[in-house]
Amino acid sequence: MDHLQAMRVFARVAQLGSFTKAAEQMQLPRPSVSNAIQYLEEHLRVRLLQRTTRRVSLTHEGSAYYARCVQVLADIDDAESLFSDATAGPRGAIRVDLPERLALHTVIPALPDFFAKYPDIRVVLSASDRIIDLIDDGVDCAVRVGVLSDTTLVARRIGMFEQVNCASPLYVQRYGMPSTPDDLPQHVAVGFFSNRTGRDLDWEYEEDGEMRFVKMRSLISVNSAHAYLGSCLAGLGMIQVPRDNINELLASGQLVEVLPEWKAAPLPVSVVFPHSRHLAPRVRIFIDWVAQLIKEAHG
Repeated sequence: MDHLQAMRVFARVAQLGSFTKAAEQMQLPRPSVSNAIQYLEEHLRVRLLQRTTRRVSLTHEGSAYYARCVQVLADIDDAESLFSDATAGPRGAIRVDLPERLALHTVIPALPDFFAKYPDIRVVLSASDRIIDLIDDGVDCAVRVGVLSDTTLVARRIGMFEQVNCASPLYVQRYGMPSTPDDLPQHVAVGFFSNRTGRDLDWEYEEDGEMRFVKMRSLISVNSAHAYLGSCLAGLGMIQVPRDNINELLASGQLVEVLPEWKAAPLPVSVVFPHSRHLAPRVRIFIDWVAQLIKEAHG
């Protein structure tokens, strides 16, 4: 058994809490993963993992060994990358998670230029508005829009999105146009519910330098940016979205801006990745690229 490979297998099992997920991500037979863990435990003469029917967890000794494994493997990867990157350029797969509209309208259209520059990098991209667990899903990095609540992740701020309030002409015809925030109780918003809490996010606006929050009435609640925008276009309620996402719709008259003097605060945009995850050169390259892309596309 290759000792270094066994350490890599152990680290991935520890990160994912699953022999099966580790085997799938590393493209190894399930018995090979079990054999690697058995080899390490026999070699070290300690139990590294507690196995249950639902999850695999680290023992006390396993936690200590995992911390050293991560550092050792990171040092080895750094040392090897000094030569591999110099001779062949960055290579390998990057697992990335992006908000759906950002992926479709900003990142994916620019990827041909990225691949022209880095032909040996492969991007495995998930695009949704569901907040995933980067460790459980084996994701190298993710772009998050909004205030971050997960303090277990390393975050790099890469931009800010101006927000705008808007409605469709169908909505204005039915409900009228609000003139001030005092009119909001007589209006309807499209609800956007948090995957973490299950409750709709409040309507926000800035007044006299302070943020105000209003719980709006809604006919529909969604958890997808496309469904959110689609509901607004159908006249089902007002929404708050980044301006860049809807500039064309505003210009064409399919949406109209409402309460322009009482907008929500700009949304921070961040790239996040796990503390324990060593950033391979290809991941660093992608993070730098997407940061520059968002800066150029969204100012």
